[in-house]
Amino acid sequence: MPAIPTSRARECPRSHAITAAGILDHGLDDASVIVPAADDRVVFEVGHGQEIRGNRIVPAYLFFPMKTLFLALALSLANLGPMSAQPISEAAPVYELRTYTAVPGRLADVLARFRDHTMALFERHGMVNLAYWVPMDAKDSAGDKLVYLLRHRSREASQAAWSAFRADPDWQAVAKASEVRGKIVLKTESEFLAPADYSPAVPIGAGPGAPRVFELRIYTSPEGKLSALDARFRDPERSYFVRHGMMEVGYFHPLDAAQGAGHTLVYILAHASRSAATASWQSFRADPDWISLKAESEKNGALTTKTESIFLTPTDFSPLK
Repeated sequence: MPAIPTSRARECPRSHAITAAGILDHGLDDASVIVPAADDRVVFEVGHGQEIRGNRIVPAYLFFPMKTLFLALALSLANLGPMSAQPISEAAPVYELRTYTAVPGRLADVLARFRDHTMALFERHGMVNLAYWVPMDAKDSAGDKLVYLLRHRSREASQAAWSAFRADPDWQAVAKASEVRGKIVLKTESEFLAPADYSPAVPIGAGPGAPRVFELRIYTSPEGKLSALDARFRDPERSYFVRHGMMEVGYFHPLDAAQGAGHTLVYILAHASRSAATASWQSFRADPDWISLKAESEKNGALTTKTESIFLTPTDFSPLK
């Protein structure tokens, strides 16, 4: 990073007590971040991203650029004794599963709007397009629904992105033009999801044998049993899916109570075809290892009270196929 004038350098001995007075004595009231550097030194992040280095400085801590917050933080740190630097991590990404029910006879218009305009506008505002599907079966409103999956940097980032998208004049013009003959979307549903700790990264692009058939599965667990269900999926149930020819896309938990947070597992598989899915599930359910695992994991009661399966086919414009 670029050097800054030495007059802005702030140094203090490693042994200096971490107190409010100590921080202010060494002029740290205008510092925003202190992070580790090589050779027992730290980097002071000052002002707008400029960097200075000092010798033998106190261990690394995070400070906010408001004096009152420095004071509270410093006094708390002083009471904790010796500390080691901790990495500063970004918020985990969140996923958003959205379902649009089209006005009868207008699904083609909904798909055209996404294909020609909406996806690009999502990307403009920081949303990542992962997959777009339509249901295959009448029970799941085939011919009337679009199901799609987005990724956001965080829940807060999603709120900002949607606000910017809806205020975008280009989107407003697209929406108006697509609805000259009336509304094309009857209902929208949104479910925010956090990836399970055992979920693979959701792939983007055509997978082996694309275009494939996808299966959205939703498991509802009894109160207090979700952790046991996760443990079974984590190891080894997932490996049995792969053993029988199924391809993993992702495993998620809803973030909001209204969508079943705390007792719901949502996951997505891919199959070479609908017939391949039928054959895979038949062989999976007959697998002695699965039979043994299920019996062992449910000695104290079933881990699910409801299971749902929705078969989906990717749209022609879906990144994931």
